[in-house]
Amino acid sequence: MAGSTADSRDSGPHEGAEGRLARRARRLLGGPGRARVVLLLAAVLALNSADTGTLGAAAAQLEASLGIDHARLGLLAAASSGVGAVASVPLGVLADRTNRVRLLALTVALWAAAMAAGALAPSYWWLFGSRLLLGAAVAAAGPVVVSLTGDFIPPAERAGVLGWILAGEIIGAGVGLLIGGEVAAAVSWRAAFLLLATASAVLAVAVWRLLPEPGRAGAGWLPTDRAAPRRPDDGRRPVDRAQAAVADRGVAPAPERVVSDDPNQWSLGRSAVYLLSIPTNRLLIVASAMGYFFFAGMRTFIVVFAVRHFGIPQTALGALVPVIGVAALAGTVLSGRFTDRALARGRPAVRILVPAFGYVAAALFFVPGVWLTSALAALPLIALGAAALAAANPPLDAARLDIVPGRLWGRAESLRTVLRLAAEAAAPAIFGWLADQLAGPGGQASGTGLRDAFLIMLVPLAANGLILVAARRVYPIDVATAAASDRRQTG
Repeated sequence: MAGSTADSRDSGPHEGAEGRLARRARRLLGGPGRARVVLLLAAVLALNSADTGTLGAAAAQLEASLGIDHARLGLLAAASSGVGAVASVPLGVLADRTNRVRLLALTVALWAAAMAAGALAPSYWWLFGSRLLLGAAVAAAGPVVVSLTGDFIPPAERAGVLGWILAGEIIGAGVGLLIGGEVAAAVSWRAAFLLLATASAVLAVAVWRLLPEPGRAGAGWLPTDRAAPRRPDDGRRPVDRAQAAVADRGVAPAPERVVSDDPNQWSLGRSAVYLLSIPTNRLLIVASAMGYFFFAGMRTFIVVFAVRHFGIPQTALGALVPVIGVAALAGTVLSGRFTDRALARGRPAVRILVPAFGYVAAALFFVPGVWLTSALAALPLIALGAAALAAANPPLDAARLDIVPGRLWGRAESLRTVLRLAAEAAAPAIFGWLADQLAGPGGQASGTGLRDAFLIMLVPLAANGLILVAARRVYPIDVATAAASDRRQTG
């Protein structure tokens, strides 16, 4: 006994602050099992954002090295998204029918190969071709990550956990803008791409070896260290707070949309028709696509815009980007936790209202932030706009899981991914073309073309708020319908 006491005493000082920080992080994420899942899934999303962020950060070097303009640079960013939109459809079907962990590891490995091929590109069109391969590999990330999250995390905690997972997108974008930009400026854009290829290869191995495949329909839900396990001893599903809140209000399901047979036997066409028949799903798909449209354009051109509009050197951005990134990260994490707590108080509409407020607030903050020419005056406004924009995503993703039967999650996400990636594919090219048209004599050098393009594209971003207000009316019915379908499937 004395020996064990001595060992425990020795372990505390020996472990130090880093060990205590790691323990706190695991507790915050819900324990080591959940922490592993969250970190790996977040890393997948981070690499996707880091790639696009690096492309934007290395924009000046790419344009000079390959002799291209804003429009062709935008086309590079659009290439991977366009192919991904097409490839996401069959990959969404696979996410519903096959081992998702193996599928994710394989696609991340292909992702690494595509990045390495891009780093070795001798010409613009070689690099363009590598972006097509990259898009096909990236397409699996959305459907697989969302499907795995639904089967790892109980419904009442999904928005909060999704906040941590989606934080990977923001961290990845920041890493791409900072580290990718620094490497591109100090060495070359090729070295920045090779760095991402190496990180992707390491992640493919980690996903293959460390991420378990969960059971479907709630059989693989991970308990949290902060509470008792969610699945009761009798094997019944725990109460879903969104479903319980809707049931308390006496909301009945739409009988014509309650699924009674096995969706895995459905054709792709029948799956798409059913998913588009869900009113809330249609509205959330459009709102999400508009949000990512603006984010993709901003992510591609923000470095070029900041250097030319604010008149600061690219190296100085290293002090500004972390401020914006921390604000966006806070918006992502806090909105997820806030919506889960509000849901626990019987307010399911919060998963619709928080994103509606976030999109409108983002537009209002970005307008003066983009217009002002002083970096110090604009930075707080841009940071608040980034936080509001990022805050929309966790509750939106949780709401999509609420309204779709569990056996259709992969296909539902692939359908959303088609429109999202189509928007992401179009955004850089449209932003670049519009900026070139609006620049006028000397406008490209001063950044006025990009400024005006950003301001115009804020209009559809603000319109998302109105779209989501309409979704609030049909959301309770769709939650009740998905719940009735899941009960039919599980008996």
